[in-house]
Amino acid sequence: MASTPDPDNADAPLVTRPAFAHFLLSRFGASLAYQMVSVAVGWQIYSLTGSAMDLGLIGLAQFMPMLLLTLVVGHVADRYDRRKILAVTLTIETLSAAVLSVVSLAGEANHYIVYACIIAMSASRAFESPTMPTLIPAVVPRALIPRATAVSASSNQIAQIAGPALGGVGYALGAGWIYALTAVCYFIALVSMLTLKIEGQPSRKEPTTWRSLFAGFTFIASRRILLGTLTLDLFAVLLGGATALLPIYAKDILHAGPWALGMLRAAPALGAVSMALVLGRKNLTGNIGMTLFGALFAFGIATVVFGISTSIPVSIVALMVLGAADSISVVVRSSLVQLNTPNDMLGRVSAINMLFIGTSNQMGEFRAGVMASMTGAVAAVVLGGVGTIAVAALWMYWYPELRRLRSLHNVTPETH
Repeated sequence: MASTPDPDNADAPLVTRPAFAHFLLSRFGASLAYQMVSVAVGWQIYSLTGSAMDLGLIGLAQFMPMLLLTLVVGHVADRYDRRKILAVTLTIETLSAAVLSVVSLAGEANHYIVYACIIAMSASRAFESPTMPTLIPAVVPRALIPRATAVSASSNQIAQIAGPALGGVGYALGAGWIYALTAVCYFIALVSMLTLKIEGQPSRKEPTTWRSLFAGFTFIASRRILLGTLTLDLFAVLLGGATALLPIYAKDILHAGPWALGMLRAAPALGAVSMALVLGRKNLTGNIGMTLFGALFAFGIATVVFGISTSIPVSIVALMVLGAADSISVVVRSSLVQLNTPNDMLGRVSAINMLFIGTSNQMGEFRAGVMASMTGAVAAVVLGGVGTIAVAALWMYWYPELRRLRSLHNVTPETH
């Protein structure tokens, strides 16, 4: 069978396409490993320090490498073989997880070692995160990109269900064993990437100049719908993110153990994968813009409900709704980027997209940790949810073209 799927066979299941199957396994393995690490690190750091600020610093340690490397990683992804880039990053992540496993099993782990390994893994993810999605146009026909994006997102969300569950329940055996399993998952992702065969690599290597480095920003700024979508997600999740505080909710508010933390971490992914599976079977149609804004309002409301809940079932349901709403935003944003960016610029634009995602997620965790240290966890989460609702309302007013969006294709440049 040819490594490049037949564009005319659009009805064939995506997973029957060899290149897409290899891509999917690699992304799933890496995502599963990252989720297990996130749960284990959060519980381990909170056990070592008992500090909400230190939980927030985990988010900062994950975000800063992405911020500092954004211009470099996008340009690298557009100049070199993207599979080789991913192979290097997955190797570093495998080794970092192995180090965490060894020091934890030996009883030598401390928060400095944990932070150092997280920074190394985050620097690798700074290259991995924007490079991985750029492979989608190379492994499926263009007409299937929205479906492939949804399926890819659903695999990522499945990993976010299984990963926290394994991390939370398995933590009873010790952090070292969870890190060892993480290293195995990263290694599987590495092997799958090394055996992936595709065409469609970057077609040219333009000289490295300041203009080429910032070309991704220029491209996004010239398309208000792209700019509006990315900044909407940036500020909405930056304010509404509560992931960093889940150890506090599990231990101090819901009065449970690591198993509850695993359930809480998995709940958003459970909602997200349910929605992503629906979107993977049928493309978004109708008024896509209003669907997007409705999802963001639901995200904010669910965040507020979670913030004030003292019941594990209510908290899980609220987080599931939050995850389902976020899944819609992910598919819309990712599809817009994939369908409206030339292949030779896709790395740089994806790097900026991932910077925005990292800012909203990791800096959102830092924001939550800092605010919780000053106002308490409940106030930090509730105020963040209210902020998300306010941001969605403002963007509806500032970006009327986004509110009227009815197609994910052919977003043209606009002059101002």
